Amino acid sequence: MVRLDRVEIIGAGPAGLCAAILLKNLSPRIQVCVTEQNPAHATFGFGVVFSDQALDFLQTDDPQTHALITPQMERWRDIRISLHGETITLDGIGFSAIGRLRLLELLQSRADEVGVEMHFDQRLESLQGIEDAADLVIGADGMNSLVRRSDEAGFAPKTDHGGNHFAWFGTPRPFDTLTQSFIKGPCGELNAHHYRYAPGLSTFIVECDAASFDAYNFAGMDEKHSAEKCRELFADALGGAPLLTNKSRWRQFRRLWCDSWISGNRVLLGDAAHSAHYSIGSGTRLALEDAISLVNALAAENDLPSALALFQQQRMPVARKLFEAASASAQWYQGFREKMTLPLPEFAFSYLTRSGRVDKQRLRGLSPDFMARYEGGLGNPADRD
Repeated sequence: MVRLDRVEIIGAGPAGLCAAILLKNLSPRIQVCVTEQNPAHATFGFGVVFSDQALDFLQTDDPQTHALITPQMERWRDIRISLHGETITLDGIGFSAIGRLRLLELLQSRADEVGVEMHFDQRLESLQGIEDAADLVIGADGMNSLVRRSDEAGFAPKTDHGGNHFAWFGTPRPFDTLTQSFIKGPCGELNAHHYRYAPGLSTFIVECDAASFDAYNFAGMDEKHSAEKCRELFADALGGAPLLTNKSRWRQFRRLWCDSWISGNRVLLGDAAHSAHYSIGSGTRLALEDAISLVNALAAENDLPSALALFQQQRMPVARKLFEAASASAQWYQGFREKMTLPLPEFAFSYLTRSGRVDKQRLRGLSPDFMARYEGGLGNPADRD
């Protein structure tokens, strides 16, 4: 195990708090300090979604945190695709979700319980003084990471932006299951990702391509008017419910990959090192798994350079696979307008296979009812192979 006296963690998102908790579990004598630029009970967005395994991967490394979070998660076994008002169920494709703020509150509570020192509402302009005082500096500070910017050449980030625009809303309508609604409105096509994350609340993400974004003049609207316009467009899906805002400005997804996650005694986790498009529901899980992998590497080696090298060697290839799958999924959404002319079963099959991670054979096991309907509608039996 690497001997650490003080660890500074920049960023109190899921990755930073998880790393802090695991470090104190590893050795209570380590002084672990977390610094976050936002207040303790502030976050943007609404819910975060996971695959149907939820946080099972956390159970082995931190069963107490796992036991704290999982009872408060919403779960469902199917997802639905709605195209031009017609809906199809994709059986066996389960997910779970929890409010982002609630997740952070639970992690903050657990961190406080194990003795993590936390400082909120403190914006750092540089790492001056921090690097020298700490044995290890963990950058869990997101897409605009100060830690990454402290050595751009060392971390070697590569970034670009998707062409689509999206806005992250909430709604007081609790949807039964995760649903993807695709509509053609008066000025162009739009998609909504919506799912329940608390008993009476759901996330509602609206996405469209650049042509539709311009045609609806979303750039000229404030949050209130943008939410009202999207509520009108998705009135059928919302069933009369309003859309709620929380820093719900329109964005273009920023794709990020760092060729190195370590530089001296600094290491990056989560969105500071790599992004994952929200359409595969793996961003938070990746961040938590990064933290677990880092602490396991610190436990396995005797010196810091060896531990950081082991972390990068073991974790980067796993994260790269999901990064590429997320990029493929994002690319599918870039062209969903053209795909909306397909019959619903073919459209749904295209959606399910968008990331390249599943094929027909796997889907027959995961979603047998849907695949029976899909393959039953194929005219040429050879197409079923």
